[in-house]
Amino acid sequence: MQICYFFYKNIAFGLTIFYFEAFTGFSGQSVYDDWYMILFNVVLTSLPVISLGVFEQDVPSEVCLQVCSLETSSMCFLDSIIIELTNEPVGCCAFQFPALYQQGPRNLFFDWYRILGWMGNGLYSSLIIFFLVVTIFYDQAFRSDGQVADMAVVGTTMFTCIVWAVNCQIALTMSHFTWIQHLFVWGSISTWYIFLFLYGMLSPEYSKSAYQIFAEALGPAPNYWITTLLVTVACNLPYFVHISFQRCFHPMDHHIIQEIKYYKKDIEDQHMWTRERSKARQETKIGFTARVEAKIRQLKGRLQKKQSTMTISAPS
Repeated sequence: MQICYFFYKNIAFGLTIFYFEAFTGFSGQSVYDDWYMILFNVVLTSLPVISLGVFEQDVPSEVCLQVCSLETSSMCFLDSIIIELTNEPVGCCAFQFPALYQQGPRNLFFDWYRILGWMGNGLYSSLIIFFLVVTIFYDQAFRSDGQVADMAVVGTTMFTCIVWAVNCQIALTMSHFTWIQHLFVWGSISTWYIFLFLYGMLSPEYSKSAYQIFAEALGPAPNYWITTLLVTVACNLPYFVHISFQRCFHPMDHHIIQEIKYYKKDIEDQHMWTRERSKARQETKIGFTARVEAKIRQLKGRLQKKQSTMTISAPS
């Protein structure tokens, strides 16, 4: 998921720069301030990805702890190897829902369909961010005296929309929230506004076209806040519809477990709980090559053992 998200956010960010260059006849002028581009991957979008990799749980931890004691939990990895080689179930909590552990070998989270889907999502977001912002601000009165928005205002608004869109996107992908994840996601967005305010307070020698841009230009302008909200919703709406449709009509195994636990169907509907656990007895082709190789090694070992026994017992 993290790798696909990196594809998404960098495509969404990088293509807006390309669109602007094409829009201005490849003049070489950048739509973003240099500091904006430096902070994008280093500060504004890095911590939410780290929190996703460290704290995300597709299934609640108590699911695995229901039938697994501390003495047996250390055997889960060994049991996974045994099942992969012998195709025989073992009594461990990791295989209370074995379908969850088939998702990795089946490559459900990093196949070409998912990679291209995230790249397409990044392409869609870049188009929405650039053309919607340009359309809203193009030849429209931005200041109270009727002046239109300059390039610095358009670029900063566009960058604000990117920061909101990509951070809300990663929030939608999370199944398990902790206070640290909330801090990293919403703190990254808050950091952008704090930086923009402090950066604009510097003298024009350092802030250049961003001088007082938030305090005097963007902050008091309703267009800035409305555009940010509109673009953020438009960018994340297709993904929200996709995950809603998937959970309703084509749920994955961890989606089913999440719903069972959330609605406490493990207590109210024992049939559903038993049905999901019964997938341990369903035949699977995962690990077929490993089982064949293990069987070949086993037969070779028996053959070598038999040959050595015959050699020893043969009369001299």
